[in-house]
Amino acid sequence: MISALAKTLHKTTQHVTSILSSKKDKCAKEELEEILIECDIEYELIESILEPLPKYISRDMLKGALLPLLQIKSQHIESTSAQGADSIKPLVTLIVGVNGAGKTTTIAKLAYLASSQGKKVMMAAGDTFRAAAIEQIKLWGERLHIPVIATQHMHDPSALAFDSINAARARGIDELYIDTAGRLHNQTNLNNELLKIVRVSQKALGELPLRKFLILDGTQGSSAINQASAFSQHIDFNGIIITKLDGTSKGGAIFSIVQRLHIPICYIGVGERAQDLVPFNAQEYVEVLLDSIFEGQ
Repeated sequence: MISALAKTLHKTTQHVTSILSSKKDKCAKEELEEILIECDIEYELIESILEPLPKYISRDMLKGALLPLLQIKSQHIESTSAQGADSIKPLVTLIVGVNGAGKTTTIAKLAYLASSQGKKVMMAAGDTFRAAAIEQIKLWGERLHIPVIATQHMHDPSALAFDSINAARARGIDELYIDTAGRLHNQTNLNNELLKIVRVSQKALGELPLRKFLILDGTQGSSAINQASAFSQHIDFNGIIITKLDGTSKGGAIFSIVQRLHIPICYIGVGERAQDLVPFNAQEYVEVLLDSIFEGQ
């Protein structure tokens, strides 16, 4: 059975196989350089990957060079796992990103995933600047039978975050997912507001951790790196979620994102349905790319 990740990376792998002349056991360094450029990996990173390798490169050699680039772990996520779910209640996750990256849909997917694991889940409509975003998350809540904390259009999002955390604690919620308004990295007022949301949320949580995920649009390729780099100057993100990878041939940008930011990829979106969000598996991701290079698949 073809994995969800393989299906999601279809456009990327199809693009790779169109460059190659035939199936092969080893690939010339010059040909690999062209392939990695077309996958939207930054050139400086490509040079560092290929420089220590011989003129003709085997699958195992390339795997040994690529896989470590993605094996970055979040200390916060590891410490959260070590503490155990019962000791972190509610586990609150703040979702951040630019307009159109898929934040609200991703929140619904995260909530669905947690709910399907038996968790008691709640969502908060923290994008109070867009009435449509409030309605969208409410509709998701109705569809998934997950409660949503919402308020009026243009209400203070920090107050909404504070109230939703207190409501989650009162209701015995296991996991709370808070939406935020889309913003560009250079919008000073909105970014100051985001910092306020973080401060207020942390105050409401006390000693409990606040998990912060950055949502990146996979179709943006390497241009998403600049967005992420700017955001990460203000917020200490615990993980990244990549959306819309199924619609792009730029799947290789994940290597550049992880290496530039040193933030792990936690999940990837693999479609439009609530269940179309999967934990990111670095090993599988590299194997899918290697299959397209060395097996022509």
